[in-house]
Amino acid sequence: MEQILFVDDDDALRQAASEILTAEGYQVVGAHNGREALEALNHIVPDLIVSDISMPHLDGFALLDAIRSTDRGVTIPFLFISASTEASKVSRARRQGADDYLFKPFEMQELLDAVRVRLDRRRQVLLFDTREAHLQTVKMLANAIEARDTYTRGHVERVSKYAMDLATSIGWSREQLTELEFGATLHDIGKVLIPAEVLNKRGPLTPDERTLLHSHVEIGAQMLKGITHLKAVIPFVLYHHERWDGSGYPYGLAGEHIPLQGRLLAVVDSFDAMTTERPYHVAMLPEAALKEITRKRGIQYDPDLADAFCQTITYVG
Repeated sequence: MEQILFVDDDDALRQAASEILTAEGYQVVGAHNGREALEALNHIVPDLIVSDISMPHLDGFALLDAIRSTDRGVTIPFLFISASTEASKVSRARRQGADDYLFKPFEMQELLDAVRVRLDRRRQVLLFDTREAHLQTVKMLANAIEARDTYTRGHVERVSKYAMDLATSIGWSREQLTELEFGATLHDIGKVLIPAEVLNKRGPLTPDERTLLHSHVEIGAQMLKGITHLKAVIPFVLYHHERWDGSGYPYGLAGEHIPLQGRLLAVVDSFDAMTTERPYHVAMLPEAALKEITRKRGIQYDPDLADAFCQTITYVG
């Protein structure tokens, strides 16, 4: 439940606003003036502050200054409500970092609309910041893998771009694209536990070594299983080596029994593998790799995704 600190020395207005906001599902903490508000902020971190300007003991401008001078108060949305329509006060409010300004008297619906806009914006900012923090951690893990596998430098970055381009072209939603960005970045995370001598072996792998290498998809899925915000990307990790004809691993799934995330990543992962130098082959030209994907549509790859990829690919050299 989002929390609003409502500061106003007009008891009737504060009570009415509190009742309306509470009915909308918000938790409201009231304060009679700026001093009381600062005392409340010693115990709570509200999602929004709504404050009058003219109040005894500590007015709204002084309250805003005090809040913006603290680390945690910099990002809290601040909405002024005031009977004053003086342009100088409105300008001062904006200069000091107020997010909005409502003139009294106002309809309660105006207040609700202003509150919703500010809180929606705060949610979006927090979501973006959280996503960026998670993505930086994910990229750090991916870099750790590439540091151990000398033949896949830049692989994650290229696969991510190819995957995002393909998914965008077939109409994936913003939420799906976010999951894909994480999934493409982490698709080989299990390789962090595969011995470097196996990852970098120049000659053919022994049957045991091949089995060990193939286990990276299950190892990766297991690593992510206990991380709540990364559970949605497990299908990218676990199924990107399954094949349309059922000859892939780890489970030998076929056709549409392979989750869509794995089918999409299989196409772009293979393209990058074919067009970069690996221990087991020299790099192919992009045109040749695309012909190979077309040849194996309906065999190794989902035919619709293979076709869409060939139509939308922009090669990253």
